[in-house]
Amino acid sequence: MSTNIYVGNLAFSTDSAGLKAAFAPFGDVKDAQVIADRDTGRSRGFGFVEMTSDEEARKAIAELDGSTIDGRQIKVNIAKERSR
Repeated sequence: MSTNIYVGNLAFSTDSAGLKAAFAPFGDVKDAQVIADRDTGRSRGFGFVEMTSDEEARKAIAELDGSTIDGRQIKVNIAKERSR
């Protein structure tokens, strides 16, 4: 079962490929997506990473939470289900 990870406080220059590359050393990244504003197309400063293994996801969270990507200290944790 895959695990969805929330990544916050991203630099506006960080793209989905860069986000995937940051998580790749910790295991198989199924998907990585930086969320963009619908109107402007500019990054909203957060994204999601889906990893295939729960164990790999926990390791990535432990290692990357508080680390720096593109000059910004990021916040990384398990994504919460969105209520609709």
